[in-house]
Formats: sequence, C-alpha cells, structure tokens
Amino acid sequence: MLLQPSPKTPPLALRVTIFLLTTLEFLQAGMIGFAAGPIMGEIGASPEEYSLATAVYACVAIATISKQRWLVERLGWRAFVLASLGTFIVGCLICASGQSYPAFVLGRAVMGLGGAAFMTSGRVIVNHIPPGPHRFTGIKYFATGLASGIAFAPGLAALVVAHDGRGIFGILIALAVLAGFSSALSLPAQPVARDLRSQSHPILFMALTSGSFLLLYALQRSQYDFFSDATMLMAGIACGALALFYFMRAVWRHERPLIGIRALTHPRYLAGLGLFTLCYVLLGANNYVLPVLMQRSMGFAWHSVGKIQTIGMLSAFAAWLVMARVLPKSPSPRKFFVAGFLALAGFGWQLARLDGAASLWSDVLPALACNGIFLIFVMATTAMQTFRDVQQHESVLSHAQQLKNMLGQFGTASGVAASTLMLQWRATEHYNLLNVRFSPGDPIYQQTLGTLTQALASHGAGAHAEPMAVAQLAQLLGQQSMLLACLDYFGVILVVGVLGAAVMLYQRLMR
Repeated sequence: MLLQPSPKTPPLALRVTIFLLTTLEFLQAGMIGFAAGPIMGEIGASPEEYSLATAVYACVAIATISKQRWLVERLGWRAFVLASLGTFIVGCLICASGQSYPAFVLGRAVMGLGGAAFMTSGRVIVNHIPPGPHRFTGIKYFATGLASGIAFAPGLAALVVAHDGRGIFGILIALAVLAGFSSALSLPAQPVARDLRSQSHPILFMALTSGSFLLLYALQRSQYDFFSDATMLMAGIACGALALFYFMRAVWRHERPLIGIRALTHPRYLAGLGLFTLCYVLLGANNYVLPVLMQRSMGFAWHSVGKIQTIGMLSAFAAWLVMARVLPKSPSPRKFFVAGFLALAGFGWQLARLDGAASLWSDVLPALACNGIFLIFVMATTAMQTFRDVQQHESVLSHAQQLKNMLGQFGTASGVAASTLMLQWRATEHYNLLNVRFSPGDPIYQQTLGTLTQALASHGAGAHAEPMAVAQLAQLLGQQSMLLACLDYFGVILVVGVLGAAVMLYQRLMR
C-alpha cells in the first residue's frame, strides 16, 4: 500500500490517536514497573514470582508485535486498533479486580496481547500523513506521547498507589477508551488485498514465542540465580537464542514472510536498530537503579522518589521543544546525538559523586533532567533517522517498527538484568571492604556503637539498647555498600555517555 501525497492537514482525531497510543505504551510500562513493590504486596508475590509475570508480558508482547502487520492486513487499521484497545482494557480489568498472583499474571498477559503493539501502531500511523510539514506534525504528537509516558509514569504511580493501588489500571482504562474514540473517527477500515498479505506459519510462530520466553525468563531469573545457578541460566539463554535464530533464518528465506527482514538490510536502519537497542538497555537499567539509589541507599520515601523522578523527567518536554524549533532550520541529527550523549554523561557524573548527605532537589534532580534530555535527543532523533530508507511502503515500515520494538523488549530486560547483577557484585565487594571495620577491635566502630547505644538507652531501649545499636549499624553497613555500588554504576554510565558522544561526533552514516 503506497502512501499517496495530499496537502490536507491531518485530522485532530488522527493526531490524538498517535499521541494516546504512544503515551499508553510508555505509561503502562513505567507505572507498573515503578509500583512493583506495592503491587507485589497486594497480590502476595515474591520478587522471583513477579519476574515471571514480567517475562510473560514481554513474551506475549513480542509475539503480538510480530503478528501486528499480519493482523492489520486482514482486519484493517480501525478494527485492529479497536480490538487491541479492547483486549488491553480487559487485561487492565483483570489486574484491577484480581486479588491473587495468578490473576495478575493472567491480566498482564492479556494486557500484553492487546497493548504491546501500541507504539508500533502509533509510529506507522504517522505515515498515514503524507510527506511534508504535516507529517512532522504527526512526529510531534508521537514524540510528545513518548515524553509524556516516560515523564509522568513515576509521579502518577506514586500519587495513585498512595490512595488506591488499583487506580493505576483505572488511568490506563480511561486513556484506552479515549484512544478508542479517536481511532474510530480517524483510522481507515479497509483490509489489504489478499494477494499482498504476509503469511505466518504456526511452527515458526511457536519457535519465536518459545525462544522469546526462554531468553526473557532466563534474563529475569539472572537477577536471583546468576551466582548460584549460572549453568542452567546459560542453557536457557542458549536454547532461546537457538529458537530465535531458527525463526529468523526461516523468515529470511520466505517469499511473503511474517516480518520481511530482507527488505530491512539498509545500513542506516541497522545502525539505528543498534542505537535503539542501546537506548532500551539504558532505559531499563536506569529505571531499575534510580529507585534503588533514592530509596534503599539514600533512604527517601517512595512517594517522594516518584515525584522527583517526574519533575526531573519534565526536561524531556523542554528538549522536545528545542528540537521542534531547531529541526526545520537545521535538520542535521549529529548535534542532537552528541548533545544527548553528553547529557547522559552529565547524568552519570552528577550521580557518581553523591554521598550520604546528598539532597534530592539539589543533587539528584539536575541529573534526572539530564536523563530526560538524553532520552528525547537520542531516541527521538534515532526514530526520525532510522526509518528514512524504509518508509516509502507501509508494510516495510511496519515490519521495521515491529523488529525494532521486539528488540526493545529484549533490550529492556537485558538492561534490568545487567544493572541488577552489577549492583549485586559491587555491593558485595564494598560490603566485604567495609565489614573489616565492623569488629569489636576497631576504635571507630566501638566509639560509634557506644554513642548509638547510649542514645537508644536514653530513649527507653534499656537492656536491648546494644543489640538494637548493632542491628542499626549492620543496616547502615548494607545501605552504604549499596550506595557505593550505585555510584560505581553511574560511573559506567558516565563512560558510556562520553564514548557515545565521541562515536556520534565522528560517525558518517546519520548526518
């Protein structure tokens, strides 16, 4: 289906659809990820069990994304988006009404079945707008939705969970209903001609689904079992990768494949795919480490952390306003790439030099603002550059978006797993070093223990004052070890930002 040029301004309903679909994608992921602790408490799930729910959602998401174009060709855009939104709402209702862990897993699977393709749909729908200034308007709505979802997710989650933990799903349902109305008013209904439709084979689809689950589940479980059962995890990763390799090789050879990989071998697209995957890895890793830093290491309250993250990430809107003004006059992407990675370096530098007396407002907030600038400058610029050579035909663009978002699921899971393992490793190393001072023969330890014991005794602890003091010092030891591990992590982010800026300054593919 070739897109025909037209001078007409795109309808408001179409632009709202693009915005809402993209917002829903990032908002649901951010809110449920940030509220993982309270949700686990409500459904009685352990972190290991919760990781299974995350892996199930991601696996269903990859399977759904892979079938998106196949479904659009048979249902038409309007029916596909409305069915996706309806399924997503059903999943939200299951999560909101269920009181058990199995109900939550089922609800998340249904949410993934309906909502996994929201971002892919939003970006492909942008190309329903003819090339020219009006299409850039669609890009604006898409990028604003991305910034809105990322920025408001932590603050909304903290605000809603404080009153009603199920309110998260109420917000998502309300936005999905609005998206349904705008989709019904703006999207075309006709399916693709039968002889132009892609094909799907059940065995290949099973290979994709099983391989994705094995790989994602192994990545999730590595947070808990890497140091105790690494062999089994490596076996799971190997089996999953083998199944995915079989799927990729088969669709490469197919005449009308589920995902047309052969049409996507453009250097610009492949480079953009790698850059997108890096961004998703960093997004997943940073979203995991930031609450650990602010809550477990610095001791700030959960709702304060959510609020400060949202305020800091509002910088994403400022970054997008700058881009929207500069791009029409100076479209070269290099300056945004370099500035974005320098912002990432600033984010890492600011947090790598924290200490136990750091303030959320003066020390952490500027770093969060840098992170928001990085996400918009790099991700939005990558989105505009990656698909330039594959956007002339809707099916090719759709396949390109599908592959990118499937890799995004793996990238996010890899980022969470890698950051978790690094924190565990570095926290253990720092704990062992600090624990040398945690002995009766150390004068500083003895002095601190005596002071704390006296203070507790004066507040009525009595004979329990010394054991309580030892327990508090042990807790402080663990807290300081984790803080130092977080500082090590952000030192790595600083290096990644500097290297990324250097690479983007000298690269010649996207310019």
